[in-house]
Amino acid sequence: MDAEIKNFIKVWITAITSLCYCYYIVAKIPRGMIRLLFLLPIFYLFTMLPCNLNSFHLGGSTAFFLGWLGNFKLLLFAFDQGPLSPPLPKLLHFISIACLPIKLKQDPPPNTKNNKSPSHKNTPKSHNPTKVPRSMLLVIKALFLAMIICAYDYRPNLHSYVILVLYCCNTYLVGEIILAMAAAPVQAIFGFEIEPQFNEPYLATSLQDFWGYRWNLMVTSILRPTIYIPIRRISANVIGSRWAALPAIISTFIVSGLAHEVIYFYFTRVHPTWEVTWFFVLHGVCTAVEVVVKKTMTNRWQLHRAISGPLTVGFVAVTSFWLFFPQLIRNGMDEKAIKEYSILADFIKVNLPLQLPLDKS
Repeated sequence: MDAEIKNFIKVWITAITSLCYCYYIVAKIPRGMIRLLFLLPIFYLFTMLPCNLNSFHLGGSTAFFLGWLGNFKLLLFAFDQGPLSPPLPKLLHFISIACLPIKLKQDPPPNTKNNKSPSHKNTPKSHNPTKVPRSMLLVIKALFLAMIICAYDYRPNLHSYVILVLYCCNTYLVGEIILAMAAAPVQAIFGFEIEPQFNEPYLATSLQDFWGYRWNLMVTSILRPTIYIPIRRISANVIGSRWAALPAIISTFIVSGLAHEVIYFYFTRVHPTWEVTWFFVLHGVCTAVEVVVKKTMTNRWQLHRAISGPLTVGFVAVTSFWLFFPQLIRNGMDEKAIKEYSILADFIKVNLPLQLPLDKS
């Protein structure tokens, strides 16, 4: 554990040094292909750095932050787009936004209330519908995660489907908690107001709602300008604006699947089996079909959220059992992740001993 933490620190020192180069040198280069050329070594470095880590959680989060989000943000930065453009006034701001899963809140455009365009009319609200403070929700979710970790001790007595349900919950809870922990120091130090990273995906009422407005919104915010918008713009010139979203949706899911395939390689260090790619291809096609149905059945027929909600979450869970988890389970990544929980607990006990005061009366 100590050696892994040392490697983790070295990896992030290297990443931060690389971002200093981007801030002080690359930012001075005119946008376009020349700036992109100067960023190529950083793309390579961010792709290779996670290979120095063997931990499921440290390596996985580093691969996601640097290999996926970091590279995509720098790709946009090469053309003066995305969250790193225009150049941020302070180096630490640039580094934080470049390598952490955060997106700064932006003021809504003027006359938003009077905007009647369909793109705004049907967009689900991102506020917390439960009216419970997000900090309190995170505490509750951390307690649920602790209960799930304790339940793993009884896996030999649990049905395989129950275990897979626990894995689904674990994936969501760990993802949200890690992203929140990564963003918390930046919020505390710089006072950034950031967009929510998850928006209670268990409340989704459709695949479009789940993937577009609730699940891992940091990925959504980076795939939209890099993949979705350019392909939709190109498709509009070919098939018209009405159906231009369909190839854009499917292409975005394909890219997401390939990115997950790379992260799975960091986890397993074995050749890809493409199952997780097919998981996202399937969801891309189903989401595109859903969009078509909504366009053709507008105001005619709509499922109640009490039905559409469980159907959506159930579909995501069942397809996860089929295509998302098998590669990880075959390579023992579930066992490795569970083992790391106990290692973390032992590490905390040794380095942060908690002693309860004893009554000596």
